[in-house]
Amino acid sequence: MIGKAIRLERIMNRNTGRSVIIPMDHGFSLGQIYGLHDMPQVISAVSEGGANAIVLHKGMVPHGHRKAGPDIGLIVHLSASTSLNPDPNDKVSVCSVEEAISLGADCVSIHINLGAPNESKMIEEAGVISRQCTRWGMPLLVMIYPRGEGIDGQDPEAIGLCVRVAEELGADIIKTSYTGDPDTFAAITRACAVPVVVAGGEKGGDLETLAMIREAVGAGAAGVAMGRNAFQRDDPATFIRAITRVVHQDATPEDALGGDA
Repeated sequence: MIGKAIRLERIMNRNTGRSVIIPMDHGFSLGQIYGLHDMPQVISAVSEGGANAIVLHKGMVPHGHRKAGPDIGLIVHLSASTSLNPDPNDKVSVCSVEEAISLGADCVSIHINLGAPNESKMIEEAGVISRQCTRWGMPLLVMIYPRGEGIDGQDPEAIGLCVRVAEELGADIIKTSYTGDPDTFAAITRACAVPVVVAGGEKGGDLETLAMIREAVGAGAAGVAMGRNAFQRDDPATFIRAITRVVHQDATPEDALGGDA
């Protein structure tokens, strides 16, 4: 589908087939968190850093629109829950594909937590959205994780199930957790025909975070979708620039950070 291909070109780097995505949808679930108080400012910093795309909820798109500076792909997030919900793993749809199109989206994203009590409802909604994406030629990013009572969020078998479920649902890009081990993660990416990007995980030091990204990319990851680990840095633009060097230029963490010296 030509429409989907054109939109994907705005999210995935043509030369590397990889992407640096910065989700900034956290305010819906966590409130007025550090790093997202001034949306136009942080979006400008992210674009200056060379990220390929950002993720926003529909209400933030008008506030984040920039009239100057580098262009950046727009992914509109359709799923939501809040931290006040007794089960924050329960995600519901708060936006449609048609709304996202009217906002100028290049892609839409949804969130599924396998193992959560309302897993079946999330999967059912994902099927509806996937069908809408096919109709409109809209790329679909599926953020999917193993989450629930007694579930190990880094278990390779569980993450492999997540990736396969997203692929079976028709995802064009899949975001999931890194297993923490290149061998087990490489087995997962080899078995998937869809680009898999890794989540940022818990905030770590600069070199530690960049090393994780480089290891994941070496194991077949098509990049990273990193939120707080990126926009909550003291200098988001500089750190995101280092991420892009690791993802798109295969730079070492040390060389990636030294590029601004």
